[in-house]
Amino acid sequence: MTDPAAPVVAAPSSGLATLRRLIMYVLLFALVLISASGLQGLLERLFRTASTLVSGDVAGLALSLAFTLIGGPLALLLWWFVWRRLDDESERRAPGWGLYLTGMYAVSLIISTTSLLNLATSFLDTQESQWPSPLANGIVWSAIWWWHRWMWTHPRKPSSHLEDVRAVVGSVFGLLLGAGAAIAALGSLLDVAIRGFAAAASFEPWWLPILRSVVWAAGGAAVWWWHWFRDGGRRFQTGLVDVTIIAVGIFVAGITALGGLGVILFVLLRLAFDRSDPLGNLLEPLAPAIAAAAIGALVWRYHRTASVARSTRTRRASLLVTSAVALAAAASGIGVVVNALLATAVSPLAGGATRTLLLGGLSSLLVGAPVWWLAWKPRHQPGTAADIPPGRRVYLVAFFGVSAVVALITLLVIGYRLFEFLLGDVTGGGLLDRIRAPLGLLVAAGLVAGYHFALWRHDRVLFAAAAPAHKHMIERITLVSGYPPGSPDSQALARGIAEATGGAKVATWLRADDGGAVVPPSSTPAPGVGEAVRLVAAALEGVTAQHVLVIAGPDDRLEVIPIAAVGSTPGLGSTVTDRVLRP
Repeated sequence: MTDPAAPVVAAPSSGLATLRRLIMYVLLFALVLISASGLQGLLERLFRTASTLVSGDVAGLALSLAFTLIGGPLALLLWWFVWRRLDDESERRAPGWGLYLTGMYAVSLIISTTSLLNLATSFLDTQESQWPSPLANGIVWSAIWWWHRWMWTHPRKPSSHLEDVRAVVGSVFGLLLGAGAAIAALGSLLDVAIRGFAAAASFEPWWLPILRSVVWAAGGAAVWWWHWFRDGGRRFQTGLVDVTIIAVGIFVAGITALGGLGVILFVLLRLAFDRSDPLGNLLEPLAPAIAAAAIGALVWRYHRTASVARSTRTRRASLLVTSAVALAAAASGIGVVVNALLATAVSPLAGGATRTLLLGGLSSLLVGAPVWWLAWKPRHQPGTAADIPPGRRVYLVAFFGVSAVVALITLLVIGYRLFEFLLGDVTGGGLLDRIRAPLGLLVAAGLVAGYHFALWRHDRVLFAAAAPAHKHMIERITLVSGYPPGSPDSQALARGIAEATGGAKVATWLRADDGGAVVPPSSTPAPGVGEAVRLVAAALEGVTAQHVLVIAGPDDRLEVIPIAAVGSTPGLGSTVTDRVLRP
């Protein structure tokens, strides 16, 4: 007697495994948040009361105890179950584990960093220090951050394929935090230097806000340095790091620097030509603008230099992004200038409002246009198809599409304003005054769209010139052979000839000479379909007629007859394949 076969247990499908991981990691994420909230509440209460645990807020204490004593053990139990399964490399490389690690690492890093920095700056307040809450938050979330970092770099269960993700998360957060705080600190200091101590007068010394911003800037710089240099974020040659450099280090920093430069020039132009407001109000935006321009230019310059040492694609993308930011600033300046000029035409006696609008547009144009000229180099455009970089056509199409959409929207707005003026009350202002703002935007969008469309067509001509010359394709072939129409051999022969000739329509006819025989009258066996296709394709080399008649047989003979006009011979232009040619 043979033993019964062991039952075969089907492995769970990939869909079920993905669903299981999704539910498991979402639950773990929620339980960690709940447990952290409970622990933070208990620690904060302990720091505030020192000896008395219950101090009036019984509901808050009950909630913290429930979160800690119920959510905490459940989180540890689920984590233990997850951690055991991570011995399998497929579990470590699953998208769910990577998303959980990334999300919890980012949350714990942000909360712990901001809490510790709040704790440091709380001792700089002139009023009573509020240190218990940031201290409790900092302790709990720092422990969670260290815990997840330990899991990320565990020697037996490493998630090495996600190391660039950890470096990107930390470096982007640190860079944004440090740069923003540095702009605030430098702006406050310059504001005191430009407008004096009277502008910074408050209930606390003028240097305290600057010192707090310096502390935040130092904390952000430390987080950025740790992930970018210590964790080796700058050494990863991955697409994620390249995108981060382009998006944050060049795009965001470029917008910040150009925006600051535009405001600086605007303030200077107003000081020279438009003193309608008090001097203090004119100088108010100058200090933050100088700080934004300086810090933004510093961050942009560093990442621009870093992109040069990376791939060619990254270098080209950095130039295209810089050109895009500058072109957007210049185009918006053109639109504002047109708006201001139309306002002057409508009301020549208009005062400072129109002048201020004109100076704002000029400042944006004068800042964006030179940067765009240096980055795009319009006088050194590609002369051959080989000189066109891969991302250039995408850039041209993107800018043309965006500007075309903007132009369409402004046209609709102008049409709405026009009909509103014709059908409504005429006391609401003149027609030109109603449409001057969208008209200025339409002019700017039209110029940008036209320029990029012209460049796209120029590149298209270069690609067409570089492409090999194509011979005139045969459009229709009538094949007369010994294969019966509709048979598998006849169909295979028609498909093969159509592919060999670039998609010509093939009609197969049957030879019926010699009393209706279905094969050529020859003692030699007919060649196979593949060989027949090769012979027909070779015979059609150099034929440029639109319609060709091909007669196979007798024997191995092939006769190719170009047809001058499809309609000149009755029947030869038909696409019907089930015909018999009789002499």
